[in-house]
Amino acid sequence: MAESNRIEYKQQLTDSLEKEVVAFLNYPDGGIIYIGVNDDGSPCGIPNVDKVQLAIKDRLKHNISPSALGLFDVIHEDRDGKDLIKIIVASGSEKPYHLRKYGMSEKGCFIRIGSASEPMPTRMIEDLFSQRTRNSLSRIRSIRQDLSFEQLKIYYQEAGLTLNDKFAANLELLTEDGFYNYNGYLMADQNGNTVQVAKYAGTDRVDLLESKDYGFCCLIKSCKLILDRLEAVENRVINQITSRERINRSYWDTVALREAVINAIIHNDYATELVPKFEIFTDRLEITSAASIHPGQEQEYFFSGYSMPRNKAIMRVFKDLGMVEFLGSGMPRILKAYPRESFTFSNYFVRAVFPISTEALALEEEVKRETTGEDDAGTPIGGAMGGVIGGAIELPQRQKEVLDIIKTNPKVSYRVIADILSINQSAVSKHVTALKKKGFLKRIGGTRGHWTISLGENNDI
Repeated sequence: MAESNRIEYKQQLTDSLEKEVVAFLNYPDGGIIYIGVNDDGSPCGIPNVDKVQLAIKDRLKHNISPSALGLFDVIHEDRDGKDLIKIIVASGSEKPYHLRKYGMSEKGCFIRIGSASEPMPTRMIEDLFSQRTRNSLSRIRSIRQDLSFEQLKIYYQEAGLTLNDKFAANLELLTEDGFYNYNGYLMADQNGNTVQVAKYAGTDRVDLLESKDYGFCCLIKSCKLILDRLEAVENRVINQITSRERINRSYWDTVALREAVINAIIHNDYATELVPKFEIFTDRLEITSAASIHPGQEQEYFFSGYSMPRNKAIMRVFKDLGMVEFLGSGMPRILKAYPRESFTFSNYFVRAVFPISTEALALEEEVKRETTGEDDAGTPIGGAMGGVIGGAIELPQRQKEVLDIIKTNPKVSYRVIADILSINQSAVSKHVTALKKKGFLKRIGGTRGHWTISLGENNDI
């Protein structure tokens, strides 16, 4: 592949790296820089790849303004046995980006033209600066300044990272004048932000079964609770053991589901005070986030994974915690399981619609007939409304849901189960006790142990 408006090759790390990155940050499509590749695209490799990666991250962090953190990824690749570095650069929302030591001048600002990075004329610099996003979350002062971040610190500790005394500034949770901004508000232990999950009894919004707010806490915690709810409870896995094989079918593709949830939360336009919404019907899941993506080239960027990150500070935190692999990776994973037609766009919203797998529904009906003796004329299970498929011992719905959660995470705590199911911990304890008495659950170890699920003749789950 030859160099182009989006691809730059370098045989080794040079002094011009920041210039190339600035040009891609200012370019509508962003771009990719390969280090350790000849001009013809053949790999030549680089030595000390880990050291070079660290040097690149440090240079891009300190030599470019406004901050490019959250807008680039530095990835180690192996091609034909040679070590390469791939730098993915997204288009930024705070153009014009520039070399910090030269400021917003023709010597400091660059833009991609063809396969070259050219100095930006003064008129373009002035126009871009006047068009800078005025509702950037980094510029919006938090409505509260008495914020605490214990939850965020715990998540960083679990990821093997430590937040020092300057973490708020380093993570861009402060305005230019030192007050907590809206990014800080979203990451704080307590805030007024929430994310909604609604569940309906049919295929429309007439009969609402449940509406749950996951929020008023650190956005990372909200995201994890929603993932637990959708992955452990709603995304049922139907199992059938035959004489030849074990068949497993899930309602939704697990990888695509996770990517779609995280994308909706990261890229939501929180400046509109609208929040992501997740709606579960008997035939589909709908994920709606506030965003404006126009027809044509902008939607092509969206599907290619090149779209401009709306909330780069939030993206950076999710990347730090390992919840996002690298820039632009989410949408290609989703499109492996669901077509472009799954997405609809309006002036204010982006909506993804994932139908329940017809194979999973067919297998569910077959398993139901085997375990209950009902034929096709029997009462349908009702799509996403059920829990674990019962066997000879029929369990109450709530206990099936508890088993679903434990099956996904054998070390799950009572508190997390209570949060997912919107019940108190004493109710969880009663359901767990009942499941233990019925022989479905067994505890291995004490408070640091885990649960095992019994799959005996009378306990077919």
